[in-house]
Amino acid sequence: MTRFTYSGILIFLFSFFCTVTSQVQGKSHEKLPTKLKTSLNAYSFNGPLLKGEMNLDDLLEFCAANQFDAVDITGYYFPGYPEVPSDEYLYHIKQKAFLLGLEISGTGVRNDFSDPDPVKRKASVELVKKWIIASEKLGIPVIRVFSGNVDVKDIPREKVLDYMVKDLKECAEFGKVHGVVVGIQNHNDFLKTADQTIEIIKRVNSDWFGLILDIGSFRTGDPYKEIEQTISYAVNWQLKENLFVNGVEQKTDLDKLMKIIQKSGYRGYIPLETLGEGDPKVKVPVFLNQIKESMKKIGH
Repeated sequence: MTRFTYSGILIFLFSFFCTVTSQVQGKSHEKLPTKLKTSLNAYSFNGPLLKGEMNLDDLLEFCAANQFDAVDITGYYFPGYPEVPSDEYLYHIKQKAFLLGLEISGTGVRNDFSDPDPVKRKASVELVKKWIIASEKLGIPVIRVFSGNVDVKDIPREKVLDYMVKDLKECAEFGKVHGVVVGIQNHNDFLKTADQTIEIIKRVNSDWFGLILDIGSFRTGDPYKEIEQTISYAVNWQLKENLFVNGVEQKTDLDKLMKIIQKSGYRGYIPLETLGEGDPKVKVPVFLNQIKESMKKIGH
């Protein structure tokens, strides 16, 4: 009788724990206050990094000097990309970021899952997997992938979606095993609208798959509405100086954006990315300060 009672208690506690866990993994974060961390997407220094005028050590030092919380180190700025560098180099970057008080909020690769050639898509899947393992070693929580930009006008969109979703599911499952979330960026390529983005996320249907919300790549209609529509799927961001309203480029209304983020309950990194002409060493601090000012207005 005693053993049965203990067993019943254990079953009850286990059921309760599962219920609580399910709630935490579901929408309970919406009841928590917004928590945002600043990060710099390395693409802001695309020119200097690719020209060899700057390396990742320099990037980390810049981020620390400018009081970023984190840095998003895109994979193709690591030496030897698309190959993964040695563990010695990965751990050097990991250690340096730690000693500078920086987190590494994300990374990303160049891939194309829209290509009708299964051999090329398989190569993209393997590339993502290699960098998922690198992310695990670096302690990076999320890796950015693209949908693709191959001209598929002669192939029904539904067929492209079918093979794209299959490949993305494989990546998400691999990410789950290694503790790395896979995030797809809406990049004005195969994914141009909020509806298209949500469709593919729902079809992949994995807790280890989400959205890198690129505010500058919704190019038709009202981008703020599309941001509101997709924000519940966001696992990371690309905050840009400009976005497109009805196809017209204009300065991002950061106050409006922060109110949307606050209302959503999003918690996590908001990497900024500066583009276009100008010295990023000048442009990045200016944009960061603008973001911080808008963050203050929502209580940060």
